Amino acid sequence: MAGFEFSRREVLGGSICVTVGVGTAGAVPTAAAAEVAQKRPSSAAIHEIALRVNGVDRPLRVESRTTLAETLRGPLRLTGTKIGCNRGSCSACTVWLDGEPACSCMMLAVEVGARAVTTIEGLAPGDDLHPVQEAFVAHDAMQCGFCTPGMAMSAAALLERNADPTDEDVKRAISGHICRCGTYPHVVAATLAAAKARRG
Repeated sequence: MAGFEFSRREVLGGSICVTVGVGTAGAVPTAAAAEVAQKRPSSAAIHEIALRVNGVDRPLRVESRTTLAETLRGPLRLTGTKIGCNRGSCSACTVWLDGEPACSCMMLAVEVGARAVTTIEGLAPGDDLHPVQEAFVAHDAMQCGFCTPGMAMSAAALLERNADPTDEDVKRAISGHICRCGTYPHVVAATLAAAKARRG
């Protein structure tokens, strides 16, 4: 049209400015939106709970969103429990709940209730080692050691319910554990040796 001549550069530059302006307009919070956000109740309420960990009752104040794994490693300072994937896929955070293996990263601390929690630190009394721990050392069933506490907890739980496991029993017991160092054959051998030692 006569009197309206634009270069290609001018047209493209203008369209980019309009696009960016429209896209960011909704992202700029208004005063009203900010006020609503401030009034919104926090989902991280504080709860006073008591966890029975390794035979001891531990009173705690935790946020509702805090997992059992975070509680063990944080305020309770039981750092043997490892957090790997934080979504229940690697089993590095395995502890016992009433004697049964459980991924502590998948449970909120407020959900534990009266169930007894056992960590790798409480697997054996005092400075003694559990037969599984002794066998892990003797059979070189660890390398970097990050997955070892969880593996040991699952192996020990197996021996609590099955005094004479087979290779397949052990493999099933540790099937949810990820060991990037590939120590699985050593873990199986160690668990079988621990079972034999417990039987005398």
